[in-house]
Amino acid sequence: MSVFAYFGPAGTFTEMALDKILATETGAAGVPRRDDHDEVTKVAAASPAAAIALVRSGDADFACVPIESSLEGSVPATMDALVPDGSKRVQVVAETVLDVAFAIAAPTAIDASQVRRIAAYPVASAQVRSSVEKLYPGAEFVVASSNAGAAQDVAAGKADAAVTTRLAAELSELTVIADEVSDAVDATTRFLLVGRPVSPPPPTGADRTAVILELPNEPGSLMSAMNQFASRGIDLTRIESRPRRDPETGESNPGQYRFFLDAVGHIDDDAVAEALQALYREAEHIVYLGSWTARGVIGSPPPDHRPGKEWVSAMRRGLGDGDDVKDGDD
Repeated sequence: MSVFAYFGPAGTFTEMALDKILATETGAAGVPRRDDHDEVTKVAAASPAAAIALVRSGDADFACVPIESSLEGSVPATMDALVPDGSKRVQVVAETVLDVAFAIAAPTAIDASQVRRIAAYPVASAQVRSSVEKLYPGAEFVVASSNAGAAQDVAAGKADAAVTTRLAAELSELTVIADEVSDAVDATTRFLLVGRPVSPPPPTGADRTAVILELPNEPGSLMSAMNQFASRGIDLTRIESRPRRDPETGESNPGQYRFFLDAVGHIDDDAVAEALQALYREAEHIVYLGSWTARGVIGSPPPDHRPGKEWVSAMRRGLGDGDDVKDGDD
């Protein structure tokens, strides 16, 4: 039996993302099929950090967490939770992308003028603010713990309506009074499936590799790190900084930052492997977060080093001028 934690409670987009991963990522680093009910148990966690902590403790095999919204950018709580706690590194093995639009739900089919307080998870409220202002003029947002938590708050009488998912509304026995609500018609959120360190899934040609860097506090250190990718033709799709805080003690280091990098390519690609080796030499600390099949839009793949390696090999063996090697004749 495999245990999958997710940022809950039940009915969140994260649970929907987990179901999608289980349906589509079978075989990725040991991910079982969703239709094999005897092998899959889902456990809701109160936060992305709590879900990942269950993996570190061994109470869960995998955790599904949100990492990036197309409207709001990266999810800081997930980024911080990916930083190793002592020696317990976790690794990303799969991802998925969901189209995100929300349901507005209330205890009954109430009139728009009766909606004065709307429970919403902060990431959700940021994605529907303009739409809600038009639908419910004068209503105010109140903070909820999650999209499903917003529905639970309304069921408990803490707000008039919730920005939530249709599934969460059904679970809380609410009535959907507005559906497919979003300030952007193409809003998406990317989710990660995180497990304990394993050999990454094999490269597919459409892969993503992620690392966390802690660099020397000296001029040019970040530029040098970026150049390890640029000089090898590797496309960086995300560069984020977070304050450097000790995950064990909670102590901060003012003025010092960690850098989270996503690159197109796989650790088995020669260009990516070379860049990682160079970063290992330069960085104060580097954390490999994994290489996995990317979903959704991704940049240009890294260059193929095999022809050049074959040419060098031919030169070492004294074979002609190397032209024959390009034709596959060695």
